Amino acid sequence: MRHLRHVVGAAAVVATASTMLAAPAFATSAAENYAALGDSYASGVGSRDYFEDSGDCLRSPKAYAQLWADSHDVANFNFAACSGAVTDDVNANQLGGLSADTTLVTISIGGNDVGFSSVIQDCLLGTDEKCDSAVSAGEDKARNELPAKLDTTYANIREAAPNAKVVVLGYPRLTELGNCGIPFFSDAKRQRINDGSDVLAGVISERAEAAGFTYADARDAFAGHGVCSGEEWINGPSNPLVESFHPNVDGYAKGYLPVLESITG
Repeated sequence: MRHLRHVVGAAAVVATASTMLAAPAFATSAAENYAALGDSYASGVGSRDYFEDSGDCLRSPKAYAQLWADSHDVANFNFAACSGAVTDDVNANQLGGLSADTTLVTISIGGNDVGFSSVIQDCLLGTDEKCDSAVSAGEDKARNELPAKLDTTYANIREAAPNAKVVVLGYPRLTELGNCGIPFFSDAKRQRINDGSDVLAGVISERAEAAGFTYADARDAFAGHGVCSGEEWINGPSNPLVESFHPNVDGYAKGYLPVLESITG
């Protein structure tokens, strides 16, 4: 019996040692194949720093997508977002780099479909009533036209990247109330712009959820840092005009990037 116990014990030690040698010292996660899609909020407009080869798309090294790619293990980064893009542009021009190997997709889209730039222009240059009318028209488009456009775009993304985690990043509220150095930019105008942002967020988040995607709400992250705040993360009226009412460097690094990382890690 003593001899048998000795043999069994020795075998157990050998088995344990063999198992230890066979097991990896640590587990590693695979590098991401990441695609960043969408409009100017995804390309990084407002940062005032753009890749020379990005042309009118104005892709920035300070965009949230590029910041995420730079700070994570990414095997392949397809930066397809383009300033001025609407959902049709994503469908036609931005899905070619997606495949079954794509593991992460981010997208910000929908603002241009509801007339973002014209709403801002009318609110800056027009009366309170004209601003209210412009925002109301944008809200109508968001409620009645945008859902079908988002559904089509989201379905196309899922078809092109069937195995990817898809994160839909929403838009922040653009302004703060109170003292402001922008002439004629009243509290009434700023409140209506923010109301419109909330309507847009509701539509985008609903359609993202319906598609099985993850919605990343940027509104709380930017709270207190909109146009007319003491610490703006969003540009006010700017030269060139395209920079206006887009996140600045802090907006992308301190606003959007933490929101994205809260979902992806």
